[in-house]
Amino acid sequence: MGITSAIVLYAVCWFMTLFVVLPLRMQTQGEAGEVVPGTPSSAPANLNLKRKAVTTTIFATIVWVILVSIIWSGWITIDSLDWTKSLAPVGKS
Repeated sequence: MGITSAIVLYAVCWFMTLFVVLPLRMQTQGEAGEVVPGTPSSAPANLNLKRKAVTTTIFATIVWVILVSIIWSGWITIDSLDWTKSLAPVGKS
């Protein structure tokens, strides 16, 4: 795995984790009872984006380290993901 692949894998892990973390502990304006005029009642009342970004970074880093360890160990390779046997063997084209 090259450095570019590692960075792209981290970015994917980070954004996937962000989408999981965003709705956690969210309270809508409708639930809080204070709807700002011009916004829907389902808009967040307390987003806490900085805290969610920190939480996302911590969990994404853990997931990324696990994935990189699996890839570097060779436990899962491209050949093990080729269920249809349509890819050429490594070193042959």
